[in-house]
Amino acid sequence: MNAHSPTLPWYRPTAGECGLFVHAFEQKLPLLLKGPTGCGKSRFVEHMAARLGRPLVTVAANDDTSAVDLLGRYLVRGGDTVWQDGPVTRAVRQGAILYIDEVAEARPDVVVVLHALTDHRRRLTVDRTDEELVAPPEFMLIVSYNPGYQGGMKELKPSTRQRFLGLAFDYPAPDVETEIVCGETDVDPRTARLLVGLAGRLRELQDLGLTERPSTRLLVGAARLILAGVEPREACQAALVEPLTDDRELVSGLMDVVHLVF
Repeated sequence: MNAHSPTLPWYRPTAGECGLFVHAFEQKLPLLLKGPTGCGKSRFVEHMAARLGRPLVTVAANDDTSAVDLLGRYLVRGGDTVWQDGPVTRAVRQGAILYIDEVAEARPDVVVVLHALTDHRRRLTVDRTDEELVAPPEFMLIVSYNPGYQGGMKELKPSTRQRFLGLAFDYPAPDVETEIVCGETDVDPRTARLLVGLAGRLRELQDLGLTERPSTRLLVGAARLILAGVEPREACQAALVEPLTDDRELVSGLMDVVHLVF
């Protein structure tokens, strides 16, 4: 099935990531995606789940995400106490593809819960219901994290990382990123090239104190604004510059770069 099939979420492969995903799925191996914010990790997973015809369960992990949130809990409904599966339990029962985004942000007990799903056991223990679920062959576990987020203060332990196949993502080469912006938005190629060139310049300004580089996702947002009739400089400020910093002096400096391009 073609990567640009109209029946699939749009995704432009950049290397051999699609083939590796298929092999990992067939060999029942968990997959770790690592790369900066907005470089296409989540879209890649959406695309591949649809390509393989499997349901996708996605969890956006954060500081408050606990094992209970993922496994499930008892709830009171209409005077009765009923069990409600969490997303991990539901994914295992369904034989779905389970994607935990920014797994390093979750509490340590979450990683412990996932351990038995990442090795030959492929099992999930749900203590509260006294169940041990065996993942069906079509179940797949995928996690992602951003190694550079907040200066790398939150990293995965080596013992956890070695349970996964690893797949590194980064912002695409300019010609590929231009194709992605065009494919996502139908903006004209010239505007897409200007936006990608602008992002390249801004990504070189890390010494100014930016904690994140402008992502491909932000470029798509700027392109959509321009396509809707917003003046390019205004679109770039709203979609590219303001999301990067609250420092007004730095905003002014970044807008100087925008004015050079547009």
